Amino acid sequence: MFKFITSKPLWVNILAAFGLFLVLVLMFFFSLDWLTSHGKNEKVPNVLGQNIVAATQILKAKGFDVEVQDSVFVDSIARLSIVKQSPEADANVKAGRTIYLTVNRSIAPEVEMPSLIGFSIKSAQLMLQSLNLKMGDTMYRPDFARNTVLEQLFKGTSIKSGTKIPMGSTISFVLASGSGTLDLNVPDLTGMTVQQAVALLKTMNINHGAIVPRTAISDTLNSFIVDQTPKAFVEPVPGQKVQNKLKSGQTVDLYISNTAPVIIQDSLATKTQ
Repeated sequence: MFKFITSKPLWVNILAAFGLFLVLVLMFFFSLDWLTSHGKNEKVPNVLGQNIVAATQILKAKGFDVEVQDSVFVDSIARLSIVKQSPEADANVKAGRTIYLTVNRSIAPEVEMPSLIGFSIKSAQLMLQSLNLKMGDTMYRPDFARNTVLEQLFKGTSIKSGTKIPMGSTISFVLASGSGTLDLNVPDLTGMTVQQAVALLKTMNINHGAIVPRTAISDTLNSFIVDQTPKAFVEPVPGQKVQNKLKSGQTVDLYISNTAPVIIQDSLATKTQ
């Protein structure tokens, strides 16, 4: 073979090499359409909302490769359904191209419930939206701070801040309706435990205000009420007791001690042991 080449004049070899190079270049360009699937376009089908399995089958039947690029959570659509596709539906692309999919998660991620007590209802709603939580029912309870959140509920039960719940969960609120119009007798809470007093006030739609220790306290709920503001009775003149009044939604401040007070009959005075 080499003798055949070397036996020819140099210009013949150069011309032959050039011819071979030209043939290879022409073959490359003529086969380029086949190599790149030029002119073989496919319209991308719309798989939005389809289950990931069904979407993959539809795309592969059209000759596309499929890759799950990302996952998100949208509670308003079915789990494991397609949220986004790239290229978009009806785009004309080359056959065999990879279609990238974003899938809705099968399990909702969890978020921490914030404390919304004291928030206005509008602020509480915006906070829920920022966490992808829904606002449920609103109920009202007498309290002077109208339309502020008094209690936050999840599935009908009070939920503490920091509790983890699934994204998309519904939170209901107990809101302040403002002070009521009906006059209520201020209850005499002296001698009760804090737990008993708070429970009684709740049944009357009266709120407890500040809880102020008069001595060192080891257990607040089981400590004793030794004084309150306002008191159950006032004595405009000595020996004449008049029942104090409150409206529903107003507050009573409590003063507490570790020891029960000695109740002195027929007198407004109490003292701690």
